[in-house]
Amino acid sequence: MILTVTLQDDLHALAVRNAARKRGCDDFRIVECDQLGGRPSLSWNSHADSPVTLLDSDGEGVNLEDVSLLWWRRVRASQKSSENIADAVERSLINNDCRGALTGILTSSFHGDWVSRPEATDRASDKLPQTLIAKEAGFRVPKTLVTQSRDEVVDFLHQVGRVIVKPVVGTSGPLMFTQYIDDPASLPAESFEACPAIYQEYIEGDEHIRLNCFGDRMYAALLKTDKLDWRADLTIPISIWPVPDEMGEKVITVLRRLGLRMGVIDVKLTPAGEPVWLEVNPQGQFLFLEPILKIPLADHFLDFLLSEKSSTVAGLR
Repeated sequence: MILTVTLQDDLHALAVRNAARKRGCDDFRIVECDQLGGRPSLSWNSHADSPVTLLDSDGEGVNLEDVSLLWWRRVRASQKSSENIADAVERSLINNDCRGALTGILTSSFHGDWVSRPEATDRASDKLPQTLIAKEAGFRVPKTLVTQSRDEVVDFLHQVGRVIVKPVVGTSGPLMFTQYIDDPASLPAESFEACPAIYQEYIEGDEHIRLNCFGDRMYAALLKTDKLDWRADLTIPISIWPVPDEMGEKVITVLRRLGLRMGVIDVKLTPAGEPVWLEVNPQGQFLFLEPILKIPLADHFLDFLLSEKSSTVAGLR
């Protein structure tokens, strides 16, 4: 069985499950991590012989012993059952304990393979170590500063010429788009001191690469725009982009060093065509490219999961 842990109504999980059902693969189940509260969703006992069980999105029990591959897709979410609870402490208890119990049960009692392991996913989500690993793998990376000091940002601007700013982690709310910061000296110091942010040198060019790596297979798109953050407008020209062998090898090196079996990578090409590493999202969005590129990415991702499952069952990893 393949088990996906994600949010309720996650398009990616539902699309891949639909692709599986079309092929007659009925052992693709979904556990909704934001639907645990308010019903008996899980059970674990350290001294009992009874199996570890979870409720899936259809309300049916999943025996963890039957699961060979776990797609660890989306796991940090508040419980839907807590939304109307007025007491902040009660809401926090429900959300934290549901998340903690699910993670603890799976990391202690699941003995199959992960896409990808929680500790690897968490580490790879940190933009700082992934940047250094990409640099060590041979990618050019933007000069980067993380600080709460306005004076340091001003000095950094003088060093690199033009600076962009983006969040270190971000929020679960609306998208926070990457922005230019052309005159940091004109902004109040308190704005910088509120929390750290990532300040990077601006990379010239209007060609952006979205590279989806599923195991050893890669599906990439070229997005052409002079806007800093292409996510704000998907009406821009988008086309299939063949991944050069040398770049593909570097990507695999980065993902392996991060402990990831998959990743969604953002790269920018300079006017001279040099790829510059921006970041990897261990569980990034890729399905928006399917209708644009006319590539069956849901089926390609299912192929990847089935291959991972077969390798696990055969004991090849």
